[in-house]
Amino acid sequence: MDHQTAIAKKGFTVINDVFDTAAVAALIACIEGADSVKDTFRRTKDLFAIRQFFKEIPSTLPLVFIPALQRVIDTFFGKGYHIVKSIYFDKPGGSNWFVSYHQDLTISVKEKVAVEGYGPWTVKQEQFAVQPPLSILENNFTIRIHLDDTDEHNGALRVVPGSHLKGIYRPETIDWEKEMEETCVVQKGGLMIMRPLLLHASSRTTNQHPRRVIHIEFSSLELPLPLRWSERENLTG
Repeated sequence: MDHQTAIAKKGFTVINDVFDTAAVAALIACIEGADSVKDTFRRTKDLFAIRQFFKEIPSTLPLVFIPALQRVIDTFFGKGYHIVKSIYFDKPGGSNWFVSYHQDLTISVKEKVAVEGYGPWTVKQEQFAVQPPLSILENNFTIRIHLDDTDEHNGALRVVPGSHLKGIYRPETIDWEKEMEETCVVQKGGLMIMRPLLLHASSRTTNQHPRRVIHIEFSSLELPLPLRWSERENLTG
């Protein structure tokens, strides 16, 4: 199955060899050199995360949006998309952190404003998130850039192929006699592309290997004013 068909039918695909070893090393060095004392930086023994990643470390933008990545976006989604959310996840080799099955049902916005069709609301580390209409989620896509080899032993995503086509799909209603699970193995420097409505989960690490990922969400839509994307950034920077 080609990548375009996989995104449409399965809700995801994996493309390896997008970032070479030098490009990955440059990204890691840039991240490790950042000031990590801000509220948007979260550090525990099981996880280090940077929310609003491109806002906090803007010097990573040209390192991420290399021609090879831009070609992937243009080929599979076309022009007119912009960044709307970015997070860096560093799952250490000894991590017990796991995430159960879920869909990415919220978007990040600058402030809480009552708009019909948007809700419920949550606040995480001073960042407002709201569940938008289904049409917004169906339009968006996510790219996960892997800075380490990732498989079932160090937190590769487990997904339910095709679940993105079923609207809001509550994890507790998954019928495992009808559904199947697939583990998304991604090489260092590779990408996983996925739709937000794809059911996905992540297991604990069992092989002592790290799993560092840059998670970027994109949209071609504008929100109804006065709602505004919290991290809107054109792909040209």
